[in-house]
Amino acid sequence: MEPWVVSTGLIFLYLIATIVIGVLANRRGTANMEDFFLYGRQAGFIVLYLTVVATFHSAFAFLGSGGFFYTHGIGFWMAGTWTVLVGAITYTIGTRIWALGKKFGYITPADMLADFYESEGVRVAVALVSVLFTLVYIQVQSAGLGYILSVATGDRISFELASAILLVVAAGYLMVGGLRAVYWTDVIQGVWMYVAVWGGSLLLTYKLFGGPVELWRRLAAERPEMLSLPGPEGFFTPGMWFGMTIALSFGIIFQPHMMIRYFTAASSKTLKLLGATTPIYLMTLFIPAAFVGLGGALILPDLATPDRVFPELLFRFAPPWLTGLILAGATAAAMSTLDSILHSNMTVLTRDVYQRYVAPDRSQRHYLAFGRCVVVVLLVVGWLLTVVNLDYLVVLVMLSGVGALQLMPGVLGVLYPTRGRLTTGAGVVAGIGAGLVTLYLTRVQFYQPFGVHEAVWSLGVNFVVTIIVSQVTRQPSKATVDRIHGEVERFVYGD
Repeated sequence: MEPWVVSTGLIFLYLIATIVIGVLANRRGTANMEDFFLYGRQAGFIVLYLTVVATFHSAFAFLGSGGFFYTHGIGFWMAGTWTVLVGAITYTIGTRIWALGKKFGYITPADMLADFYESEGVRVAVALVSVLFTLVYIQVQSAGLGYILSVATGDRISFELASAILLVVAAGYLMVGGLRAVYWTDVIQGVWMYVAVWGGSLLLTYKLFGGPVELWRRLAAERPEMLSLPGPEGFFTPGMWFGMTIALSFGIIFQPHMMIRYFTAASSKTLKLLGATTPIYLMTLFIPAAFVGLGGALILPDLATPDRVFPELLFRFAPPWLTGLILAGATAAAMSTLDSILHSNMTVLTRDVYQRYVAPDRSQRHYLAFGRCVVVVLLVVGWLLTVVNLDYLVVLVMLSGVGALQLMPGVLGVLYPTRGRLTTGAGVVAGIGAGLVTLYLTRVQFYQPFGVHEAVWSLGVNFVVTIIVSQVTRQPSKATVDRIHGEVERFVYGD
């Protein structure tokens, strides 16, 4: 049997397993929005931990980080400070989001912000940012899936067809089982991905170099620029480091699929434990990614698509059965994030747009049916973005994170009571608009002025505009502030 048949067969066996899990999840679920969209707010630590880390580490970690190490060298580790920040953000901000969601029944981030700021404009702005910038994230996962399957088949299945097949599978089990199916598959995918990355990287490192120490010695002798800062292409400057740190920490946390996960936790203790332990998984997965990317720079120096370095090395140097198992882990990495993004966008568009403005008095089953239709539309849009516009996976993830980062002033205004003048709904909307304009200018027109990442520029302008406009516009009513800020204070300080 040819090697590509073995590896591809194992990937498809994995895909069949995810569909079966989706069907089983559907049998356990109930036909209401809280169960379908929020897992009934009953996620315990193990399930929540594995779905969060699997969602964070997607094709970005399995493929994109290897590609970045391959291109820019060891500097990618320097930006790894975001992995620690994620834990601290979850422990502090995530628990407050949970408390408000539990008390007031919020399902989406826009629910929370629109309630506090008493503004439908805030709801619309948050919903639009949530959907538009996570479409970029769908593109990342779809591209990763296309790379994996096309490489595994020796390009017998084209990149375009491969991404379409795997998109359909992820959308399928989501439509059948809702967030319960996403969480159940993420438990398997989180474990499989971690074992696959470490197993595959160590096998390649010892087979090609005799171990990590010899790999480092060869790099120092043959490609010393890969072990320097700011790297062979001068990419990792201080301004880039700071921008990547906030874009990949706060920016990812404020994406809807992550904030919705906070609403699903069974208790605040679950989230605190999650915050304390998440960095362990996130940090340690970049060690094998460095072995792959830096080793690939020595073995395959002329690779046309750096993000394909891991599957290319496996297909050339690993046994077919092991290649199939590891690439199934890579598939798990991408699908564990893809299904979450499709779910969050389905939830936002159903709850914040359709139910709110189009059909406010329909049955629960009607809204679930509409949500499933939304997934189909998102699948098509995500696939079209993938086949017409590709970039480094890490760059796309950062762009998605910077977009979501524009929600930061509004979110902090809800979660952190102050005795001074409050942030207002008009200030939040104006800040988001100014931040997005600045993002366009510093990303496209005047690329990263003074070497400072667009995340820093756009968030800085956003905060300034939000504060200025909030000084001269209507604040939330005292009743609303007392209700929501009062709940935050009760949660943090007790009665």
